[in-house]
Amino acid sequence: MLIFEKGQEGRKMSILAECDVPVSLPEEGSLRKKRLNLPQVSENDISRHYTETAKKAYGVNDGFYPLGSCTMKYNPKINEDIAGLPGFKQIHPLQPEHTVQGCMEVLKTAEKYLCEITGMNRMTFQPAAGAHGEFTGLLLIKAYHESRGDKKRTKIIVPDSAHGTNPASATMVGYSVISIPSAEDGVVDLEELKKAVGEDTAGLMLTNPNTLGLFDKNILEITKIVHEAGGLNYYDGANLNAVMGMIRPGDMGFDVVHLNLHKTFSTPHGGGGPGSGPVGCKDLLAEFLPGSMVEEDKGYTFHHPASTIGQVKSFYGNFLIVVRAMTYLFMLGKEGVPEASKHAVLNANYMMAQLKDVYDMAYQGPCMHEFVMSLARLKKETGVSAMDIAKGLLDHGIHPPTMYFPLIVPEALMAEPTETESKETLDEVISVLRSLHETAMSHPENLHQAPIHTPVTRLDEVKAARNPKLKYDFSDKETDKDDTGN
Repeated sequence: MLIFEKGQEGRKMSILAECDVPVSLPEEGSLRKKRLNLPQVSENDISRHYTETAKKAYGVNDGFYPLGSCTMKYNPKINEDIAGLPGFKQIHPLQPEHTVQGCMEVLKTAEKYLCEITGMNRMTFQPAAGAHGEFTGLLLIKAYHESRGDKKRTKIIVPDSAHGTNPASATMVGYSVISIPSAEDGVVDLEELKKAVGEDTAGLMLTNPNTLGLFDKNILEITKIVHEAGGLNYYDGANLNAVMGMIRPGDMGFDVVHLNLHKTFSTPHGGGGPGSGPVGCKDLLAEFLPGSMVEEDKGYTFHHPASTIGQVKSFYGNFLIVVRAMTYLFMLGKEGVPEASKHAVLNANYMMAQLKDVYDMAYQGPCMHEFVMSLARLKKETGVSAMDIAKGLLDHGIHPPTMYFPLIVPEALMAEPTETESKETLDEVISVLRSLHETAMSHPENLHQAPIHTPVTRLDEVKAARNPKLKYDFSDKETDKDDTGN
């Protein structure tokens, strides 16, 4: 029930004495003609309403959240404590540099650590999300080619196993997108790549490990092919959680990379923001980075690179997200970074091994941090779809994996357990998935109705997408009357 539906005429939040201070009314014509559409509720009503609503929300603190390609892992509370320190939280972006030296040191230290992890030379923290980082990285590639007078390079190659934002970002920058198919083993088809590259190739955008959870065994050959054609290599770092501390994009031949601090480095996704998608690059692209780079020389100062592409966000990015990520890195230490990746890969392979006898795996293992199941055969035999299994998980208090992605796998469910889940949790989820498969084989009609034990049961998602209702339709039309009752 919405808070508007709980309102009662005349009910108030609190009892206040009449104001005994003369009030100057606005000029004629400035007064509101209609009452505000606000619910009339007591403080007790509203407190209970939002407490009840909060209990219906689901996040990484509530239970298993295996969204493939999203790395929805636990956010350590110490991150919040450090980001809440007054010296970080209560600064203003227009303060003089000498008053925020500690904050600038955070940015410089974060750049140093993340460049070490990725094999890059410089890094900007301006981009506010992963896709924003993609956009920024592609602007660097474009600026590089244009600075050399090489304007014929108008195409970006994107494998079909890449993240969906890759072709969108390339298009926004003004490039044409050339999609190349995966080979039978799920990695880039080298022969198709060789056919696609040429004098018009600006670069390649590659997600590695890809969205099938596979590390491309030909990665060095791939980047070499692009470089020999005169293009640059862009690394989508959304799946870095599988390889951080183990192998570096820079050593694989990539020239620019974006990271997702709100994935790999344990900062909150925040329901759409604020996020952070820093972009790192090799020296050949450093002169084009956005402004406000931190330099160290008898203290810290902000510097604008010589041929900067300009600001891509106001000021210095979402600074407190960087603070959270730095806290995470300090807590892990040099040994903990690769250890986290190892456990992420171990958890994914454990789940995959425990389920492959009942669910078809899109590609056989070993996988990296995630794996993809194809429920095409199950649907053909029983009528139970990937959507039905996902809805069935909701009845067990488990957030579903990513559905119907990647697009190259029919009836796909892509699961990423992350390193922060225990074996006991994984065993419980495995048991539920196996029981749902049994239900699909014996009583498939039950899953067509799922979920039935949630606050909201099965939705008509097609109707919701085609005819969304984003505004509450007030049944109490009294609020539309003006002060005269008309």
